[in-house]
Amino acid sequence: MSVHELSPRQVDDVPDFALSALRRWATEKPLQIALRHRRQGVWKAWRWIDVLREVERAAAGLRQQGFTDTSRLALSGAYEPSLLILALAAHSLGGISQVISPQARGETLQRQVRLLRPDFAFVQRRETVALWREAQLQRFAPLQVFSAQASKAGEGGLHAAPLSVLFSGPLEQAQQGWSQVARDPVVWVDEDTHWPLGLQHVLSRWLQSGEGLAFPETLESASRDRQDIAPTALLMSSERARQVADEIEARLAPQGTWRRRLCEWALADPRRGLRRWLKARVRHLLGLRRVSRIDTPASAPARLGWLHDVLERAA
Repeated sequence: MSVHELSPRQVDDVPDFALSALRRWATEKPLQIALRHRRQGVWKAWRWIDVLREVERAAAGLRQQGFTDTSRLALSGAYEPSLLILALAAHSLGGISQVISPQARGETLQRQVRLLRPDFAFVQRRETVALWREAQLQRFAPLQVFSAQASKAGEGGLHAAPLSVLFSGPLEQAQQGWSQVARDPVVWVDEDTHWPLGLQHVLSRWLQSGEGLAFPETLESASRDRQDIAPTALLMSSERARQVADEIEARLAPQGTWRRRLCEWALADPRRGLRRWLKARVRHLLGLRRVSRIDTPASAPARLGWLHDVLERAA
């Protein structure tokens, strides 16, 4: 008796309403900031009209590379503007996008690629491209790989073309200064495709609400970059929520000290007076002074009580 690995029915991680919602926001508030991302130490911004144009440009580039309505796109890396734009562009052409963890390697990576059978892939970082080369992925499918940090083919023969080949013409960057957008609602995302439901969750929440998203330069710089943005909401997986709770714990005074007891006293009833001021001070130091909502697919850790009074559980 032979046992075969069955490929499940491929489901697009991009929600069906995504393109219509994008066009709606590009029409209703074309000049408002939709995406912010720190790149090489500088914050970049995309207005809603910019995002729509970028999706159209990326779709044209994918089509020129042979992407059709039967094509599959694998995405591996941090959730950030390039990844979201490529997923929307593939969706506009009738293709399917699914994510692969940037930490996957060896047999685990081979199994994911074999099940997804992608024709194209966006692999964000040079280190991840190296993992894909080591896995000898060209044995499973003819695969065109694009990377923001493209490099020459190495062992394994996998070539990563620069992401710029998918775009033609200059991008008009938003000209608003920070003072003009400082009070805008903005949702903070510092996740990567290790969160398998992240693409669907991020796109759904972003395009349903019309609130801007902001992304750090790297996961390692997330705490610093978050202070620049001062987000009004956090969008994260349950795993990332636990990590943030651990980060907060590590920055508080040690257990048993008078400073820690003072923090716990303030958190117990932070509605007025000195307690309210102390909690506001801790939130400011963490870059979370404006946070009023945490969206997670499950209950957030109780230790995140420093962030706000009421936690929202995402549907």
